[in-house]
Amino acid sequence: MSVIGIDTSNYTTSIACFDGKSGVNCSKLLPVKQGELGLRQSDAVFAHIKSLPELSGRLFSDLQMEHIAAVGVSTRPRAVEGSYMPCFMVGYSHAKLIADMMKVPLVEVSHQQGHVAASLWSAGHLELMDEPHLAWHLSGGTTELLLVEPEGKNVRCTRIGGTTDISAGQLIDRTGQLLELPFPSGKHIDALSANAQMKDTFQVKCHGLEFSLSGVQNKVQQFHDKHGAAEETAAFALRCVAGAVCKATENARKVYPGMAVVFSGGVASNSMLRRLAAQFDPIFSQPQFSTDNAMGVAVLAHRALEE
Repeated sequence: MSVIGIDTSNYTTSIACFDGKSGVNCSKLLPVKQGELGLRQSDAVFAHIKSLPELSGRLFSDLQMEHIAAVGVSTRPRAVEGSYMPCFMVGYSHAKLIADMMKVPLVEVSHQQGHVAASLWSAGHLELMDEPHLAWHLSGGTTELLLVEPEGKNVRCTRIGGTTDISAGQLIDRTGQLLELPFPSGKHIDALSANAQMKDTFQVKCHGLEFSLSGVQNKVQQFHDKHGAAEETAAFALRCVAGAVCKATENARKVYPGMAVVFSGGVASNSMLRRLAAQFDPIFSQPQFSTDNAMGVAVLAHRALEE
């Protein structure tokens, strides 16, 4: 029994197949012009409309369609009242068409739930879907510390901390813009930082489980104006972000002792964060399943069939 998963975020078009153990994810980044920080929703919608048929054709060419038992799709950023982005409607329309044509159930989930599921599956810890745990959702639009609790075969994600203003991904992409790097800039910033020698940082104040990153952007600009080296600026920005996340995690472990900590979202693929967070015995997804992908959606659709 296999299922299809579809996710059309503001960064990536993706479609996946999952059989309960293994899966395949086909994805394509949305095209962003050099120097720009993302797309308008209308442009993102158009890019998804162009990319989904191509990706679907690539995935379906190796599938036995008679074995597809359900189609899953992310329909909104978070599973909370009022959460909405037009780009997710492209994925929904495509998924609804496939499900109706094949006469199989359509399973609707949120993008955030998909990230959590993708992280747990790729890290080999799907058992945590049935246990309360802590999870970071670190991406271009979100920096949230979540209390994740089982809800049927899906999960309920409750925000308990994170940034009070710009996200970690926004700070990293703005640093990439400063350094004239392609968007999204995460992997380029990560690669640059590997060559840094300095250890300078700016300690972000953490109030309980929350912190602000808006002031860090000015600190990054000031650091770059003073030192100039792209690799040192990249490492400085990442140390600031990782330091804030680690401090909030440390505080959260005191409030929720004994709970596992999962890191999901594109920023969670960063190598510096992975090194600094090692003290918490964390669960990180494989890097290719940290960024936006449809695999987690497919995992949730498969679990829904089990229920």
